[in-house]
Amino acid sequence: MNAITKFDLTARQVTLVKETVAKDCNADEFNLFMEVARAKGLDPFLGQIIPMVFSKGNAAKRKMTIIVSRDGQRVIAQRCGDYRPASKPPQYDADKSMISPLNPQGIISATVYLWKQDPKTSDWYEVAGQAFWEEFAPVKDEWTEGDDGRSRKTGKQKLDDSGNWCRMPRLMISKCAEMQALRAGWPEQFTGLYDEAEMDRAKVIDLSATEIVEHDKQESRLKAVGAKDAITVTWGDGWTLENVPLGQFADRALEFVKNETPDTIAKWRDANREPLREFWARNPGDALEVKKALEAKIAGNHVLMAG
Repeated sequence: MNAITKFDLTARQVTLVKETVAKDCNADEFNLFMEVARAKGLDPFLGQIIPMVFSKGNAAKRKMTIIVSRDGQRVIAQRCGDYRPASKPPQYDADKSMISPLNPQGIISATVYLWKQDPKTSDWYEVAGQAFWEEFAPVKDEWTEGDDGRSRKTGKQKLDDSGNWCRMPRLMISKCAEMQALRAGWPEQFTGLYDEAEMDRAKVIDLSATEIVEHDKQESRLKAVGAKDAITVTWGDGWTLENVPLGQFADRALEFVKNETPDTIAKWRDANREPLREFWARNPGDALEVKKALEAKIAGNHVLMAG
């Protein structure tokens, strides 16, 4: 397909893109979107590339993110010449004990394996992309209408049912994993581009696109320093970071809880909420043991204080 640019289109076609696909964009955002469409050779009329504007009512946080549909992703990948699609279905890690309204199939993660050709040897090797349910599933606050007609939060959360996450959870998390694999294997083509499934969570919680991009960069940095199969945690001593292998984390955490004071443990828990959540998603059995030990140690301190 020939690259689509605003200069290839008639004035009417440019106006049509602005009024439909890019209706939320301001002038600068629209120009940027069309330039990216041209550079990537994607057609906005076919839904291969879509602009998504976050925080439209907040000038300080407003940001546009470029979404590339699955069709668009595969168009880009096929043009690379060193890409082959997955030869086996996505691999799912699930736990029935995690089934809940927020996770109807108890999915922990999905992994997709694509093929990339080595330019020196011409051999093909697999490129993996993994996506964790708790990082991508669009969970939102539940609201109810009170007797006075006003809506209020119930204090509960639910899985957003406006898209496909409730109906096709395996498909949606696998799409996120495939995009992770594309970024890992073909960073020049896919860095800064996102699948719409990846952005559903952001649409619900209204993160700025800048925060989402920074999260993606952080994930890439962790993988680069060997944190792919590790939990990045602080232990004190200035609260520096350490990548603890996943299989060692429970033993290290339980030993830490055993030897430290309740106040230190409470501080450690608060400083490591995200790593602890990640550990729960990846190893719920051991995570439950760590959680119980944390709560018991901290609760013991409260009993002493009350006495």
